[in-house]
Amino acid sequence: MGALTTLQDQLEVLLVEARGLNLQTLFFAGEDDARLGATVLIGLAGLVLLLRLLTRRSSGRGRLALPSLIDWARPRRLTLLRHGALIFALAGIPFFALAFADPKTALTREQASYPGRRISLMIDASSSMLSSMPSSFLAKGAPNDAMFFTTVGAARRFVELRMKGKYRDMLALIEFGDQAYVITPFTTDYENILFSMSLIGDWTEFMTFPDQGTVIANAIEQSVGMFRAFDVLDAAGNAMVIFTDGIDAEVTEGGRTAFDVLQDARNANIPVFFIRMGTPGRGPQVTPDDVWAAAVAKTGGKFFNAADESAIVRAVNEIDKATAGRVEMKRYSTEQPRFASFAMAAAMLWSMALLMRLTMPWFQTFP
Repeated sequence: MGALTTLQDQLEVLLVEARGLNLQTLFFAGEDDARLGATVLIGLAGLVLLLRLLTRRSSGRGRLALPSLIDWARPRRLTLLRHGALIFALAGIPFFALAFADPKTALTREQASYPGRRISLMIDASSSMLSSMPSSFLAKGAPNDAMFFTTVGAARRFVELRMKGKYRDMLALIEFGDQAYVITPFTTDYENILFSMSLIGDWTEFMTFPDQGTVIANAIEQSVGMFRAFDVLDAAGNAMVIFTDGIDAEVTEGGRTAFDVLQDARNANIPVFFIRMGTPGRGPQVTPDDVWAAAVAKTGGKFFNAADESAIVRAVNEIDKATAGRVEMKRYSTEQPRFASFAMAAAMLWSMALLMRLTMPWFQTFP
């Protein structure tokens, strides 16, 4: 099933690429070779026909004469269908010739649509994330059982799920405490995001993080600002995923509400998927889960109570399914090879011709 899924994803990418191709914008690096190859093939075909004519035995020799049977019935149109295999085979030749000519695109700018979303990943790096939260899967190899390492592992797990799927997201990474910092702006390079996570997940790096409080509103504001900077604030397909223990200094001490914290996301119509890590604390200073859940629901997202590793994995899997969609992006390319779409078309047509020839007797009549 994994191989079939991979093949399906590759075919979908090729189909998207084929729909965006324009022969007028392509230049053919192997045009001369293609012409030479076509000339050789035509010459060989002509030579074969000539040899067949020269070696054909004289008319009537070695044959029996039979009375002529005149069929006054008109030839059935369906008899033309017996040439179907030949038609498919011939139809594949132009596509093969185009692929053989090595088509490429010059420097271009185009608007492309891909399965995926623009997702801002926000990781809480405050001192409260030092709380113990053992994890044998998400935080494997971590120096200790601090919740922060489980949080980074959960974010990494989400990115890996997107990599395995058919998505071509634009991902960004933000680390926050009292202040929020853009670690990696929007990119389609998943490996770059994973590398950035490995850097912030280093124990020494975490301990030297300058802002040890938690102000979630700053992370939301930073994310909204990044959507605005990329001029996609009003576009469809935006989302935020925040990993935090939910202990917000502004809510517990500054008098703001959870609705105020998520106000910027709500104004921008960006759904927030909120994973509250660990077991919530007790006392009047702690923001209850139902308060966070109500505020998150106003954005169109969802709140997840992730008290242990299994709950975190379930939350990440659910967010992965919930963030399906399509994203529009500007794509720049220079001398990108585009033969794959033409080769795929030729291979599909020839495969169909071969299948018809080998499996259906109707098409086995020599044309």
